[in-house]
Amino acid sequence: MEAFFVSTGIVALAEMGDKTQLLALVLAARFRKPWPIVLGILVATLANHALAGAAGAWVTTVLGPDVLRWVLGGSFIAMAVWMLIPDKFDEGDEGGKAPRLGVFGTTVLAFFLAEMGDKTQIATVMLAARYHAWAWVVAGTTLGMMIANAPVVWLGDRITRLVPIRVVHLVSATIFAVLGSLALLGWG
Repeated sequence: MEAFFVSTGIVALAEMGDKTQLLALVLAARFRKPWPIVLGILVATLANHALAGAAGAWVTTVLGPDVLRWVLGGSFIAMAVWMLIPDKFDEGDEGGKAPRLGVFGTTVLAFFLAEMGDKTQIATVMLAARYHAWAWVVAGTTLGMMIANAPVVWLGDRITRLVPIRVVHLVSATIFAVLGSLALLGWG
C-alpha cells in the first residue's frame, strides 16, 4: 500500500499547474462534455502509465537527455502554434460536427500523447522500479492524475462560460510557448 499512497501523492502534486491540467481546461472549454473527457483522461492515463514502466526505461537508453529536451521543446512550441489556429468551434459554431474520434477518443489520444515524456510518466517508471509493485504504482499514479485533472474539467466548464474561448487559447498558447522555450534553453 505504501507504493500506492506515495505514487498517488507524488503525481497529484507534480500535476498541479502541469500542461495536462491546461489540456483538461482546453478540452472542457472546447467540448463542454465533462463525462467523456474525464473518462478519456482515465483511460489515457491507465494506458500511458501501464506502458511507462516498460517503454520509459527503453526510450531513455535510446535517446539521450539532449535529444529528449529538443523533442519536448519542439512539441511544446508546436502545441502553442496549434492553439492559435482557430477552428469552427472557436468562431461560434458550437452546433458543428463532433470531432472525428468523438470527445472521448479525442481526449484519450490527446492525453496519451501529452503524457509521453512527461514528469509523471518518468515518475511512474522510477516508482515502479523503486517499489517493485507495478500494479500499485500504476493505480496510484493514475489516481494522482485524476485528483489533479478531473476537477479542472468540471470547474473549467464553468470558468469558460465567463471567459471567451479565444482568451483561453491565447493564454494556453503563451504557456506552451514559454514551456517550449524553457525546454529548448535547458531550464527545468
